[in-house]
Amino acid sequence: MTTDTDLPLNEVDIRAVGALVEGVRADPGKAHTTWAAHVTWNGGFSSSSRVRQFAAVPSDEPAMLGGGDSAPNPVEQLLAALGNCLAVGYAANATIAGIRINNLQVDLRGDIDLSVFLGLKDGHAGFESITATVRIDTDASPAQLEALHTTVVASSPVGHTLSNAVPLDVVLA
Repeated sequence: MTTDTDLPLNEVDIRAVGALVEGVRADPGKAHTTWAAHVTWNGGFSSSSRVRQFAAVPSDEPAMLGGGDSAPNPVEQLLAALGNCLAVGYAANATIAGIRINNLQVDLRGDIDLSVFLGLKDGHAGFESITATVRIDTDASPAQLEALHTTVVASSPVGHTLSNAVPLDVVLA
């Protein structure tokens, strides 16, 4: 039988994280990684993405945008990616700090003006703003929670990608 004391704090394998940290300290080149995804169009506004060995993740547009509304659309998936990245950051950094998380929820909202996407005007086609609201149930003190939050926001790869210009090269092969 497994009890709470048998599980690592926040169910995070901190030894694996520690081993990665030590590996990068010993060889900084190990910090440079490449991630990949493969997307296949399925017709209409439906497509699916494959990452590593995992099952395909569907994507579609809502009916108001001409899609079949069979799956989250790409901008919703982008919001979800940010929320998932923040959740990983909170779990890892809370565990390192010895903070138990009882519950964690991240609610995300983003505003887009569809006029550029629809070809009605020139300008920025992406999110004008994104807000992530984090709710954590923990016994940590307010000071510990604020320090945790600051660390997570400062180290989120998806957060940094969204808030800083990243070179993008879309090549037609």
